[in-house]
This record gives sequence, structure tokens and C-alpha cells, in this order.
Amino acid sequence: MTNSADEISLENCPTASGVPMLGLGTWQNTDAEACTESVRTALEMGYRHIDTAQAYDNEEAVGEGIERADVDREDVFLATKIWIDNLSREDVLETARESLDRLGVDYVDLLYVHWPAREYDPEETLAAFDQLYDEGLIENVGVSNFLPEQLEEAAEILDAPILANQVELHPLLPQERLREACAANDVEVVAYSPLARGEVFDQPEIGEVAEKHGVSEAQVSLAWLREKGVIAIPKATGEAHIRDNWESLSLDLDDEDVEAIDAIDARERQVDPDFGPWN
Repeated sequence: MTNSADEISLENCPTASGVPMLGLGTWQNTDAEACTESVRTALEMGYRHIDTAQAYDNEEAVGEGIERADVDREDVFLATKIWIDNLSREDVLETARESLDRLGVDYVDLLYVHWPAREYDPEETLAAFDQLYDEGLIENVGVSNFLPEQLEEAAEILDAPILANQVELHPLLPQERLREACAANDVEVVAYSPLARGEVFDQPEIGEVAEKHGVSEAQVSLAWLREKGVIAIPKATGEAHIRDNWESLSLDLDDEDVEAIDAIDARERQVDPDFGPWN
């Protein structure tokens, strides 16, 4: 059984390489006021990791939420992503600065290549990321949706270390090979869509673990990711869902629970654009 959100202290929020292991995702949160309030609510509840992207069209609302929250900017781990149309060297440099302006910040803690697609050229794109890193506009470089071979190529090209690879990851898409490649390259794994867009609620194995502990299926899935050393950024807008996800931090799964979830044989990818590198 978990504690209430108010009883979970910041010390209980684990980090991986300095990245809080539970964050707030904002994909598809395009209502400006709702996005702003969800960010403010999450930060004041205890979250310290906020994730957005140029393509989400909500950077300004995210920045406003950080501004409204009674939390110092320096205490927030803020990440955004460069979209696939903006990955030429000059576009990276220009649009990254535009993202900072929209967010109302002097730097971001993590800047991702959103997808290795369209305008992505490893040498050209990553040189721009190195420049932003050297200028102090980004604290860390990240990649997203990179296959193991693309991750290794990027690591060889970049001067700056790669902090994280953000990918779809949940009990229905555990990404074992990718996690192994990230571990071999000292790269953290960040899971988007960690609840498989709600599909985890229909898995009986997860439901049984949830019933055993008296918690939600969402909490079980997030705790399972934490057991795997994976950082999760579930999207949530209402306070109840933000709180439920936060309470997953005090759920400890036992070996039997983890084995039951590992044994799920269903495999479903929720995010599968034509330009995905696996297609």
C-alpha cells in the first residue's frame, strides 16, 4: 500500500544520473491553461522533472506552469526536444533558442533529438548539440527513439556525453535489447507512454498485482519501470492522475510481482510513425 502524495518527500524520489525517475509528460496536453496548471500542480506536489517538445506546441504553457509553481527553476529538471524538421545545424541552433524563449528559461537541463528522421544528419545535427552544450544553453544532450546502432553512432560523434535515450517503454514493450545497449553506453532510459496509452489497465497480470497491493494499475506499471532502472514520464492533466502516479514512488514490488509482469507475452507499440527507424 502506498502512502499519500503528501507523505512522499523529495528524498523518496529516486534519481538516475541526476534525473528524477518520475516526471510529468506533456504530450497531447495542448490546452494552454490545462497544461500550465498540470505543470504547476505536479511541481507543487513534488515532481521535479518536466518533459515537453517543440512538436507538442505547449512549451510556452509549460514555462508558465514552472513560473507559477512555488518551486525554484534551479530545482526543476526541464527537458525539451528538437523536431525532425529542425535538425539541420543552423535550425537546431535557431530553434533551440526559440524553445528557450517560449519556455522563459536561460537553459534546459536536457535537449533531445526527437527522432533520427527527416533532417537528421548525425554529423551536422550533433555538432549543433555540442555547440549548445558548450555555450551552456543545454546542460545535457539526449536522443529519442534511437535504435542501438544509432545510439552508438551518436555517442562516437558527440563530444558531449549522451545522458538519455527516450523511447516508448512499458510492460507491453519492454525493449530489453535497447535497455542493454543503453546500459553498455552509460545512457539512461526514459520511458514515454509508460502506461501504453491505458492498455496496461486491461492486463490481468498487472490487475492482480494492483489488487494485491491495493493500488492502481498505473502505479504498478510505473513501479515496474523503476525496478528496471527506467525513468518514466507519464502524461497526466488532472490532479487525481498526477497524484496517483506520484504515489507509485512508495510502491515496492517484490520479485514475484516483477516476474509476473515480465511474463506478459503481449507486445504492442503505441507510437509507430512511418519515419520511425524500426520501419
